[in-house]
Amino acid sequence: MAEKLGSYDYVIVGAGSAGCLLANRLSADPTVRVLLIEAGGSDNYFWIPIPVGYLFTIGNPRTDWMYRIEPDEGLNGRTIGYARGKVMGGCTSINAMIYMRGQRSDYQTWVDAGNPGWGWDDVLPYFKGMEDYVHGADELHGAGGELPVQERRVSWEILDAWRDAAEECGIPKIDEFNRGDNLGNAYFQVNQRDGVRWNAVRCFLKPIRRRQNLTIVSRAHVERVELETQDGAKRATGVEVRLDDGKLGVFNASREVLLSAGSIGSPQILQLSGIGPGSLLLAHGIEVNHELPGVGENLHDHLQIRLQYKVKNTITLNDRAGSLIGKLAMGLEYLVSRTGPLTMPPSQLGAFAKSDPSQPTANIEWHVQPLSLEKFGEPLHPFSAITPSVCNLRPTSRGYVRIKSPDPYQHPEIKLNYLSTDEDKQVAVDSIRYTRRIMAAKALERFEPEEFLPGPSVESEEELTNAAGDLGTTIFHPVGTCKMGNDEMAVVDDRLRVHGISNLRVIDASAMPRITSGNTNAPVMMIAERAAEFIREDNPTG
Repeated sequence: MAEKLGSYDYVIVGAGSAGCLLANRLSADPTVRVLLIEAGGSDNYFWIPIPVGYLFTIGNPRTDWMYRIEPDEGLNGRTIGYARGKVMGGCTSINAMIYMRGQRSDYQTWVDAGNPGWGWDDVLPYFKGMEDYVHGADELHGAGGELPVQERRVSWEILDAWRDAAEECGIPKIDEFNRGDNLGNAYFQVNQRDGVRWNAVRCFLKPIRRRQNLTIVSRAHVERVELETQDGAKRATGVEVRLDDGKLGVFNASREVLLSAGSIGSPQILQLSGIGPGSLLLAHGIEVNHELPGVGENLHDHLQIRLQYKVKNTITLNDRAGSLIGKLAMGLEYLVSRTGPLTMPPSQLGAFAKSDPSQPTANIEWHVQPLSLEKFGEPLHPFSAITPSVCNLRPTSRGYVRIKSPDPYQHPEIKLNYLSTDEDKQVAVDSIRYTRRIMAAKALERFEPEEFLPGPSVESEEELTNAAGDLGTTIFHPVGTCKMGNDEMAVVDDRLRVHGISNLRVIDASAMPRITSGNTNAPVMMIAERAAEFIREDNPTG
């Protein structure tokens, strides 16, 4: 029997990008009581603040949920790890730190899907308001906010040359992305401060840790949302939680329950609560408290295709990290000046282009890395190399997240269905060919690039499609599983309220009706910023 653990005005589930920001904004009103619940532990792990520490946090059960996707036909039957942050700060404690808003056209698709007020001009002020932009405030950027946006702190000759090669191939050099139309190539800006990862805890929780009206509970697993029905109206009243000591209890929410558990966690919690597709719930012996067929559907993600090339006459990370002296030198540089390879995100250089001229805006993106390895978590290759990974920014393939049992501790079924549409297959083939054109450009000649994955003998449409399946892997951008809109598969409305249940919202990447162009962390924070405003408007105090 679950015991009563306390009552709050707002109960926030998940201390990631959205949850930490919500806790900050809502607890700014001293008259309300806010509870933030996180399934993971503290973010005091040694590797979290060091930018390259993602190598030690992804695939580590201390900080990662350790999900795996189902065998995927589009990946030639492979299954891959699907990292999600299980730690204070959520994915901001383990992610690439790349600051990317997406493009103007992305947000128009949200409006077109029945979500007025979510266009680029509507959301831009919220991006600006949270920023502390390294170059100061202007018409597109803000300064003085909690989220630092800074430039890279290490350079590589091979990446500078790749920029020149991309320009030769019609992708112009630009100063930065995040200005509405990302066509061009530039170095990524990152959420770091002076070479240190700035996760959501540093941004939004540490500055307010003395607030008496904010309670944070970690190592607490939310098993379901508590609901009540009165006169036919359904209302969320709190959450059932298993604490670290094994105690089962209920935290009540007098105003709202806010799910910010991410595109995997939020639909799983809803389904376990009896909210979702009725046939799925009944199949697992769960009472259907509210039929909502879109819960867990519409899952999509950016699939990156990792072409790899050996190079000569230059130094890459493979070389620097390939000896004890090189590793010591990198560590010393970081210790002394917070510069060098230890400040690197997984990718430093990006480029956006159209896979074919008929595309209305840039629809593919490269993440270019001065390194190579067989797969994430394995050693770097013992030769100089570069990996120009390319991804489809607007995939049409869709998958799902579905519980496998009523056990809240069993990971759900995560099915992506990558490359399951003809359009996605064609974009993948065109992307590989475009990458090869760049690598054959004059600017890279002196490095004598030699393609070894997939290899120059792979040329036909069928061979290239198969190669995309072999080389493709996630960039960890799952979205859409509780999508915003008003059609029959929408889960939340344009104020992020769950359809048909009062006092319950979903505020994270799962609410995106369609994925943004690029990394999804900054858009999730924007969604939370807007949600906090909606919540305050819908629950006036004083």
